[in-house]
Amino acid sequence: MELANARSALKRKRDDAIEPFDNGTAATATTDASSVDLSLLEAVEKSQTTVEVLDLKTLKRLVLAFERRLRDNIEARLKYPDQPDKFADSEIELHEEIQRLKTLAGGPELYPDLVNLNVIPSILGLLSHDNSDIAVDVVGLLQDLTDEDVLEDNDEPARVLVDALIENNVLELLVQNLTRLSEFDPDEMAAVYATLATLENLIEVKPAVAEMVCERTKLMRWLLGKIKVREFDSNKQYASEILAILLQNSAANQRRLGQMNGVDVVLQAVAMYKSRDPKTADEEEMVENLFDCLCCLLMPLENKERFVRAEGVELMIIIMKQKKLAYGSAIRALDFAMTKYPPACERFVDVLGLKTAFAAFMGKIPMSKKNKKERYQEELEERIISLIASLFGGILRGSRRDRLLSKFVENECEKIDRLMELYIRYSDRVKAETERMNQLKLDDLEMDEDERYNRRLEVGLYTLQLISIILGHLWSSENPRMQARIELLLNQQRITKEDIKDILQEYHDNIGDVDGQEEKERAQAKIQKFISAF
Repeated sequence: MELANARSALKRKRDDAIEPFDNGTAATATTDASSVDLSLLEAVEKSQTTVEVLDLKTLKRLVLAFERRLRDNIEARLKYPDQPDKFADSEIELHEEIQRLKTLAGGPELYPDLVNLNVIPSILGLLSHDNSDIAVDVVGLLQDLTDEDVLEDNDEPARVLVDALIENNVLELLVQNLTRLSEFDPDEMAAVYATLATLENLIEVKPAVAEMVCERTKLMRWLLGKIKVREFDSNKQYASEILAILLQNSAANQRRLGQMNGVDVVLQAVAMYKSRDPKTADEEEMVENLFDCLCCLLMPLENKERFVRAEGVELMIIIMKQKKLAYGSAIRALDFAMTKYPPACERFVDVLGLKTAFAAFMGKIPMSKKNKKERYQEELEERIISLIASLFGGILRGSRRDRLLSKFVENECEKIDRLMELYIRYSDRVKAETERMNQLKLDDLEMDEDERYNRRLEVGLYTLQLISIILGHLWSSENPRMQARIELLLNQQRITKEDIKDILQEYHDNIGDVDGQEEKERAQAKIQKFISAF
């Protein structure tokens, strides 16, 4: 109760006080607005305002004033531990000095001097202050000091500051403070957002922070708890974004979250949108973040297993059948789950996913404002081609293989027609890009072979390779109807088998050994089999 009184005093002061600095201006006294002509007060303030030059001298003065107010507060709390009224004033004064320190964001070049003054431990220590409002002040200060716009073009000062913060346990202290903040208090709810923003800023300056914060704190656990909440708010959206950032380039974090039941939690979060669309643009962005998290999680093999066990395949098919906004994201998640993982492919066939997948392959996708964008439709097209290629790679024999192959025979081989239509489109696109690069060569702007190959992959060569691999599977099945249809279409379009073999050969020659030499040789042998069959 006594601590609550002290906090109330600080909140009143925060609401009533005029900021002591505003873009480098000096402070002015406050007064009771109800008894003074506000326009007169404003005129007086303007007449008394002076420009504050932010230099080393100013920095030292600000730090000294802060340290003095911090010492006063510590002494008051030690002397009157059970009498908040006795230390409330020192708390208000400390709050004001923290606000003044925010002006340092206007001079990031002074950050190395700030670190040398050894004030960082004192600032961070306040994240554990008994009065959470003081901790909230410090979170706001850290957000301002590490803001992306502030640190732009100040790489070295930014690194010095971030390294000092990390050495003084900023990650542990921020996350510990995060767990005590209430989502029902507006100031503390804003501090949650500011904490996440600060963590994002730290990762931007020092990418290794993404793994550090997960190793040293319970941030991932907190983020999982946040995305499980049914109600949507800006902090849930930001939590989903931070989780995606932590996962996107870190296999260690992907495995760590998988071990924390993360696959199941993320599936539960996206399941809320299996039969309804997000209500706002912000909520839509959150759903996309959640699917980004899911796709990152599906990189390690053990998480693919967890996905299948948690009936993730079934959920994605349900989402596709509902034809809501998450339709394309579900296809993307299935593509990640089924790539180089036969059990997911087998489950997909067993739960009757072929009908849904081939409807998308034939271009029967739900239309919406977003879906009408040409690039969105192309991305869906490329994902579904990749998914079908994964099915062929993961299901090599038996009744499931027969069911997959039969899809290309039904309705007078319409899916082979569609496959050749896509082959021609992507082939034309790759040829156009190759001609453009050849012209650059004539203009003395030559690219090396790796650059040329990567550029061709970007404009559609990879999808063209996958289409050729699917054609290889169809031809190698030795089904006379399929072979006859492929022959007919090749002749009609004046395409030869050699053209397809050339694409397969280039794919064969560029298979890497990221999964080991043995796996590389196995993959090359499969492609060589298709080349020999044509």
